[in-house]
Amino acid sequence: MNKETLKKNLREIPDFPIPGILFYDVTTLFKNAECLQGMIDELYEMYKDKGITKVVGIESRGFILGGALAARLGAGFIMARKPGKLPAEVVEETYAKEYGTDTIRIHKDAINENDIVLLHDDLLATGGTMAATYRLVKRCGAKQAFVNFVIELKGLNGRKAFTDDVEVTTLLQL
Repeated sequence: MNKETLKKNLREIPDFPIPGILFYDVTTLFKNAECLQGMIDELYEMYKDKGITKVVGIESRGFILGGALAARLGAGFIMARKPGKLPAEVVEETYAKEYGTDTIRIHKDAINENDIVLLHDDLLATGGTMAATYRLVKRCGAKQAFVNFVIELKGLNGRKAFTDDVEVTTLLQL
């Protein structure tokens, strides 16, 4: 996938959701067939030989490419969600945010010790949600876990949320 094509099709929205924030809207990448197929193809090439058995998509934009990639890899798809969204018994991880805490959950029976898991989301900013999801997946006994994002905002140093032994990949760094 041509990174310039991704950049050209990424919508930037200033002052959203609050003044001073530049929001990168990935919906424009998903609506463009060339970008969507290119991202799926590139992610497939990155992970096709890693033995992935489950892909975990982070609510909610991580569901889009995560689900498509799981199907392409022949893997199962797991949704990581905020409280109150999953109907069966869950395991959860609470994590600190700038102001307060948040919680991420998956179904208790979603992952086991035989699984090699790819965690996917759209954007790496501070890394808090993904780091919590990574800890949750490892606590569930996953044999191995990889972390992937479409976009990384390098200036926010989100990779620091992960230990050096965690493989973190992105399609585009801004």
